[in-house]
Amino acid sequence: MTVNAEKTVDHRRLGRALDLFDTDPLIGAGLPYWLPDGAVVRHALEEYVREAERRAGYRHVYSPVLGKRELYEISGHWSHYAEDMFPPMEVGGEQFVMRPSLCPHHAVIFRSRPHSYRELPLRMAELGGMYRSELSGVLGGLTRVRAIQLNDAHIFCTLDQVADEAAAALGLIREAHAAMGVRPVRHRLSLPGPGGKYVAAPEKWERSIALLREVLDASGLDYEEAEGEAAFYGPKIDVQVADPAGRESTLSTVQIDFHQPERFDLRYTGADGARHRPVMIHRSVVGSVERAVAHLVEHHAGAFPAWLAPLQLAVLPVSGDQCGAAAELAGRAAAHGLRAEVLAPDHGSLGARIRASRLVPYQAVVGAEEAADGRVSVRLRDGRRLGPLPAAELVDRVARAVAAHTTELWD
Repeated sequence: MTVNAEKTVDHRRLGRALDLFDTDPLIGAGLPYWLPDGAVVRHALEEYVREAERRAGYRHVYSPVLGKRELYEISGHWSHYAEDMFPPMEVGGEQFVMRPSLCPHHAVIFRSRPHSYRELPLRMAELGGMYRSELSGVLGGLTRVRAIQLNDAHIFCTLDQVADEAAAALGLIREAHAAMGVRPVRHRLSLPGPGGKYVAAPEKWERSIALLREVLDASGLDYEEAEGEAAFYGPKIDVQVADPAGRESTLSTVQIDFHQPERFDLRYTGADGARHRPVMIHRSVVGSVERAVAHLVEHHAGAFPAWLAPLQLAVLPVSGDQCGAAAELAGRAAAHGLRAEVLAPDHGSLGARIRASRLVPYQAVVGAEEAADGRVSVRLRDGRRLGPLPAAELVDRVARAVAAHTTELWD
């Protein structure tokens, strides 16, 4: 993995220089494709989120990226959001739409089975595709795209459970940001504003806003209120990050929704045997995968935390005589789930290979002495030099650091 000596923190240039993603006019604007190294970063991020959600009690589902127009008429997207949706497709006399959001599908999934109060809170998660008909003038790299892979989840709960569930979602967001090495610049309570297309339900808006204020106040987080930034169906907590130029964007969100449970007539059976309406909490830990990776590229300037790095361990034999020992080390690392590669002497001098792999978290140099006694000299990306260490110890230490999802290279 190499990059030009001239440093840049624009993910559009750096991401291409690092062979993470690219675009092509034949595919279209706002529709980037992922190259192998970028796919590794994306996969690692997705797997982290899935496992974090699983541990937090979420159940994962898959739902189609298409839906009948009627689905979005019921949800309110058609009347409040149609200008940002792709036009309907006629199929067999029916109109189908590329979904702009996953929440209507999850509401239908909840509705498809009877539920008891004993099942609540029911936490439903999906890493799924959605599509926005963005104007070409606002598209850019991975931050504003037309095909979005969203880390989305919806929690169906009782009113008494809302505050605890929203607070737990904020906690999950904080954990993920720490693992990613991301520091939010502020938390925003996004409220409706004048002139916007919002659901006309003043009592529901007041109740939702009060609940989110309660959650933010209890969390001890400083936050600002911003009119005109709410979703059309309810207020939200937006976790804001900034790029190197200071431009803000929303990475993670928590929203409270009384609207769609009513529109889809969602019900559960309470302890009294009667039918009750659940509250729907929308939350996204890392937001869209595209925007998250764009921020990671710029924030880390390509030097990702070890668990996210496309290549985690570069093995550098000093000469051809050590290629066998280097291959054995790389194989041992791969058996421990690490992404390791031998950069052989035919890739250039040792110094050139070290410079070429400067963004790799761990470099293992194998010389004649090291090969003879099963040791390696270790270089960390931050400039520290360790060793020589037994090859098995190096692999074990690196595997532990990666599994811990930490930003620290060495414990």
